[in-house]
This record gives sequence, structure tokens and C-alpha cells, in this order.
Amino acid sequence: MIKNRFVGVCWAVIASTALAVGLRDQDQKQSADTHNIVHARDLKWTPIMKGCDLAIVSGNPDAEGKPFVLHIRCTDGTIIPAHWHPTDEHLTVLTGTFLVGMGDKFDKTKLQPMNVGDFIITPHDMRHFAMVKGENIVLIHGLGPFRVNWVNPAEVVPPDGSPREKR
Repeated sequence: MIKNRFVGVCWAVIASTALAVGLRDQDQKQSADTHNIVHARDLKWTPIMKGCDLAIVSGNPDAEGKPFVLHIRCTDGTIIPAHWHPTDEHLTVLTGTFLVGMGDKFDKTKLQPMNVGDFIITPHDMRHFAMVKGENIVLIHGLGPFRVNWVNPAEVVPPDGSPREKR
């Protein structure tokens, strides 16, 4: 009886190992089947505030616990008011200079420059703000859902440049 139980356990371990390997191989095959190069010229840019556009490179930033990649493109001199995210933000500068500071209100004296290739992780719920020098593109990636919660929404200028109160 003990021998039969031992043999049954062995088969269960072998079966579950084979299933795990099969699922891993299937996941790798699906990843290989979905290999896709995203060319910068094919990105679809959407205005998000005056001076900044957003393009989804990969994934769905609204999907819970799923990876995403975004590009945000801003014009020289754009100020991004204080805000926070419910998830960690991973940001890499692709072009231009991105200046970032921490706090509940934009404060030019707290800005730290980030140049091409520089990277920052802003932990979830941390209040931060930014300013752009030169034409700028940053890459943001993380796990969704990605949200921008403005500390003071009245400071955000809509894409058309109209005052927020008149919208």
C-alpha cells in the first residue's frame, strides 16, 4: 500500500512537472508568435495636456497588473504640475532633458535634470512634478493600471490651451 502511494505521488510530480514545462513552452511559443517591432514612425500620438502627447507602445495601461510601455512627448518649456500614480512609475529619458522634482507643488528649485538614458523609479503615491528642456520624449513602463492623479487639477492646461474652468 505504501509502495502504491509512493508510485502515485511520483506520477503526480512527473505529471505536474510535464504540465508546467508544457505551459512554459507554450508561453514561450506564444511570445515568439507575437514578436513585433514597433517603429517610432507608426506611433499614434494623442494630446494629453498643453505641450504633451502620449503614445501607447505596448500593452494596455488600464489593465490591472499587466505590463505596458508608453512614450510621452513634450515641447520645450512644458511644465507638468504635481501629480501622483497609484502604481510605481519607471521612466527613461529618450530625447531632450527632463527635469523632475518631488513635492505637492511645482518648485523650480527642487528640479533635478535627467538626460538621455537616465532612469528613475517614482514609487506609487509619491507626489512629483516635472519640466522639459528641448524637445523631449520619455518612455514610461510599469504594471497597470497607470493613472495620473493631479494634486491640483486647475493647474493642468488642456491640450487646446483653454483655461480649465471654461471647459
